[in-house]
Amino acid sequence: MQWSGQYENMLRVRELLQVIVPITLVLIFVLLYMNTRSAFKSMVVMLAVPFSAIGAIWLFYFIDYNVSIAAWVGMIALLGLDAETGVFMLLFLDLSYESAKKSGKLNNIGELDEAIVHGAVKRVRPKMMTVAAAFMGLLPIMWSTATGTDVMKRIAAPMIGGLVTSFMLELIVYPAIYKLWKRKTII
Repeated sequence: MQWSGQYENMLRVRELLQVIVPITLVLIFVLLYMNTRSAFKSMVVMLAVPFSAIGAIWLFYFIDYNVSIAAWVGMIALLGLDAETGVFMLLFLDLSYESAKKSGKLNNIGELDEAIVHGAVKRVRPKMMTVAAAFMGLLPIMWSTATGTDVMKRIAAPMIGGLVTSFMLELIVYPAIYKLWKRKTII
């Protein structure tokens, strides 16, 4: 006697995902490294992965969804979106840091704080626009009852939940990590 049907398909897909998800993470890291030329910055951007997963899992719990193949597809799409917004946040922090450095305003920790806050504040509006655009595009899928939306909802749900926690990470945690990293150049 042997199980068949959806269970058999789920086992096959789980084996495939055990290969695809790590390859995706490595590929994202390599692309980030090629873009930033810094292993540290690439790792900081990769911090969004567990924070995004937390938001996606919380939303799955609240709306009572099971993790499925479509959910994993949504998670992979979320990783790409997080990497993009994380790179932009670090870019704004770098630009603000370099501008303060060029003008001679990095003589103490207070001036470093000011440069980092300036870089993070400049990023609030573009980050908010990115999150709002993604929400506006994904929420109609979550409310839809048309044919085929049951799969699309499972793709959209991790992206919506992950965007919330990723948004908080990039605006609160990234500047703090950036300060810890750049602080040694001031002291």
